[in-house]
Amino acid sequence: MHTTDRRRLVKYLASLAAASAAGSRLYETAAAAPGSVRGMRISRYEIYQTQVPWAERVREMAILNWRRENMDVPHSPHTVIKLHTDEGLVGIGEGGNEDTLKSMVGHSPWEYVFNDGIGGVQTAIYDLLGKATGLPACYLLSATPKKRIIQAYWSLSYPPDMLAKEAQLAANLGYRVHKVKIRPWEDPVAQAQALFSVVPRDYRVWGDANHFWGSVGRTLYYAKKLAEFPGYFGLESPLRSTEGYRQLKGQVPLRLAEHWGLVDPMLAAREGVLDAWISASPTFGLTIFRQSAFAQFYNIPLWDESSCWSGIGLAIQAQQAAAYPGIEYTINAAVTAEDDLVKEPFAMKDGFYDIPQQPGLGVTLDEDAVDKYRVR
Repeated sequence: MHTTDRRRLVKYLASLAAASAAGSRLYETAAAAPGSVRGMRISRYEIYQTQVPWAERVREMAILNWRRENMDVPHSPHTVIKLHTDEGLVGIGEGGNEDTLKSMVGHSPWEYVFNDGIGGVQTAIYDLLGKATGLPACYLLSATPKKRIIQAYWSLSYPPDMLAKEAQLAANLGYRVHKVKIRPWEDPVAQAQALFSVVPRDYRVWGDANHFWGSVGRTLYYAKKLAEFPGYFGLESPLRSTEGYRQLKGQVPLRLAEHWGLVDPMLAAREGVLDAWISASPTFGLTIFRQSAFAQFYNIPLWDESSCWSGIGLAIQAQQAAAYPGIEYTINAAVTAEDDLVKEPFAMKDGFYDIPQQPGLGVTLDEDAVDKYRVR
């Protein structure tokens, strides 16, 4: 859309309504909104680069883990943005770049609701439109969103005793699902044994090999060992090849998950070689909607880590998981950092996170934290 008169905007939203249920919900919401909301424009933006250190309890081992994977990641980097409108509203988000933000000034935020081309800026779009309509962001996408979701705690491949402490912390915080990186430098069976010795009986774990296991034989060996722990339920990315997953079909006593697209989705659905998809960033707009619809139709649910490193990202994950039935889990990797950059705690209770009912994403940017960790 090169111009943004109201007639063109209504036509655009009507085309979304014809294309999808979520588009229909957006069209209905926009149609019911006051004219000032439909006609508002993005007037300016703010963008800040921040670097948040890893939490002290895991910092040394986190940095070592990343280096073992040939990555130098001494901190958790974030691009924090604010979108301002001529109506005086402000939406907060994470991601994007200055060129994208400049191109959006003068346009309606309604133009960008399903546009994956703007990347993480869409977090601010959902926050802005939720605030403008007085609705939690999930209600922009669904008339009947879930009231609570299951969020998984996230850990790197720590030594068994350290992983046990992280699991104990997670359980005390109310988590009941845990995603654990499993790597050649730690014994995954020893990790599982240490972890399950300190958590409640209903605690559940899936391991993420990130293709490090490399062979069908190695995958079968470790999968069968890990399945001996009643709470170990899933295995993510053990292999890279579609043929390998074909050979594993029916042989692995755990749910097999792979990142969306690394195995052809239709092949996975047709042959039943996967039990879940991992959805990763950037998937805020049509991508996550289409993945969720596919997942729901073929009963291969999404485990969503499309934005899991800050409180802003966790908020958009939660809102999308509430709106889209195809999303089974979201993932909290922000627990590894010193600060998540929002004021509200992500309080878990008995394994669930209650979706905030405030308009927008339901979180407030911690301005003091942004100033503290800002690098430019």
